[in-house]
Parts: sequence; structure tokens; C-alpha cells
Amino acid sequence: MTPPRGRTWGRRGRTPVIRVRGRSRRRTSVAALCCYKPGEPSRLIYRPRAHLLLKGARKSFSWRDYRDLLVRAHIQLGAPIVVVWDNLNTHLAAGLKRYEADHDWLTTIRLPPYAPDLNPVEAVWSLVRRAMANTAFDTPDDLDRTLRRELRRIQLRPHLIDGCLTATGLAP
Repeated sequence: MTPPRGRTWGRRGRTPVIRVRGRSRRRTSVAALCCYKPGEPSRLIYRPRAHLLLKGARKSFSWRDYRDLLVRAHIQLGAPIVVVWDNLNTHLAAGLKRYEADHDWLTTIRLPPYAPDLNPVEAVWSLVRRAMANTAFDTPDDLDRTLRRELRRIQLRPHLIDGCLTATGLAP
């Protein structure tokens, strides 16, 4: 994915250059659920996670992390959940499929193979990237803090989450 572009106060034709330190040994991953229920405000449930880039260490969410996110959402919402998954390989993991089959409060539906335009969470990432465009972070902690702040900003504005669903053309 290409980084988002933003405007600059620099002179036309002269790209501002910001020197940053070398590569960090951390990677940040975020998983999110957009929750819709007719008659109630929309909700965003997210879970950021920092990964250390060590040899042999996992660089993304595992199926257990997604399972924990679903359990947390079930506790917060207090109701059965219908999850619409994209076809990320972790969402198709055998352990997650077994977990889905063992719990009657969880129903899953799969999106077509390549359909980011039907996934409202993609619009959430667009909002987050737009807010973080043209930003050079000093430390990974600055990135984490800004990411959490932007997700919290979206979480507190249900109309933004509704707009993400409207952009897909789907109805709850």
C-alpha cells in the first residue's frame, strides 16, 4: 500500500526532507470490528498490538488474537454476533473455524475473494491514514499513541462509523 498524501507548506517543486533515525525493531498491527445494530449507535471495537521484530517472532495477528477480539466484542455487546470476514488467511485458519463452530453466539459470513469495497473497516483505515498523513514519528510509542487517539476519535463519533457502512452500499 502506498502511504497517504497530504498537503505541505513547502515551496512548489522543493520536497521537504525530514531525517529520521534508522529502522525500528517494532511493528504495530491493529484489528477492528465495526458493530451495527438497528436502532442503536454504531460502535468500533479495536485492538492494537505491538510486535517485536525478532528472528522467528510473529509479525501480525494470529487466529488466537482474532478469537480474543471476538470474545471481547461479545462481552461488550452482550449479544450474539454476526461477523462478516474478508478472506485474510488468518480469518480462514483451522483453529478459528473450530472456535466458530463450537460457539452458537458467533455466526460468520465470508466476503467474496477480493471485495475491499464491501468491508466498512477499510474506510476506517482510510480515516486513520488521512489523519496521520505527512507525519514523521520520533518513536514507535508516538505512532502507537497517535494511532490510539485517532481510533478513539472515530469510536466516539458513531456517524463516522455509519458513514463507513454507507460507503459500502450495504445495509445493517
